[in-house]
Amino acid sequence: MTLEIPGFTTRRVPVADGVSLHAAVGGQGEPLVLLHGFPQTHLMWRHVAADLARDRTVICPDLRGYGASDKPPATGPETYAKRTMGADVVALARALGFERFALAGHDRGALVAFRTALDHADAVTHLATLDVLPTLDMWDVLHGADAQVAWHLYLMAQPAGLPEAMIAATADTFFASFLDGWTGRPDAIVPDVRAEYLRASREAVPSIVADYRASAGIDLEHDRADRAQGRTLDMPTLVIQQDWGARLGYDAQALWGAWATDLVHRTLAVGHFMAEESPGTVAAELRALLAR
Repeated sequence: MTLEIPGFTTRRVPVADGVSLHAAVGGQGEPLVLLHGFPQTHLMWRHVAADLARDRTVICPDLRGYGASDKPPATGPETYAKRTMGADVVALARALGFERFALAGHDRGALVAFRTALDHADAVTHLATLDVLPTLDMWDVLHGADAQVAWHLYLMAQPAGLPEAMIAATADTFFASFLDGWTGRPDAIVPDVRAEYLRASREAVPSIVADYRASAGIDLEHDRADRAQGRTLDMPTLVIQQDWGARLGYDAQALWGAWATDLVHRTLAVGHFMAEESPGTVAAELRALLAR
């Protein structure tokens, strides 16, 4: 029995041929979709979602390949392309009765949100991304020894077979290393939630690796094509990040500013799992975005 967000109901919603998403839905009013990161599930939004559901409809799905959502085999790079996963999000919102919605994502979910907003600008009213760079910029800023902070990106970018076998052989240790090493507040991810993240990730190794592998291939191609065409995010956009730029030598606000024409950029003194470490701050920032 998986954990759920108190006060939310869960649904299984078909979004593509043979693919259904598990989603927690709560509240009433204008819709906001919240996309989780790695190595987590929709449960990472439990505090923020409960806050925001006081005056809007909040939809928290497990991404394709994660949690209790379907995990189709990667028959090609498109299976876990962020373009495909973004189409899932739009289909989910429409199935729940919403043609337009605000969208926020953390980590992997932020990459899906970014792609969704570029590909479906008519559907996304507001965009927020938490602690990530767009795929194109992420690969560009990783250089030399400093790139070791993103070692897992390189591991999971390798051809199918070896990464899946290596991770599956030590799954709990692998996924726990991120939950423990990336948090600024160890008590933010309580034991039962941590156990749920490990269980869900352990059962999703092939699809998680396929998601990451797509970011070293097809997702990068899509970002490059958009950059060449001058496509931008023109909806109100919020970016919240740690100050990784100081360590890796880049200006995060400038990188995001090249994509977003209506940008508010915030740097927070928190760990990576900011929605769990500082949910009041994240909820307040999202409310400010939605008021724009």
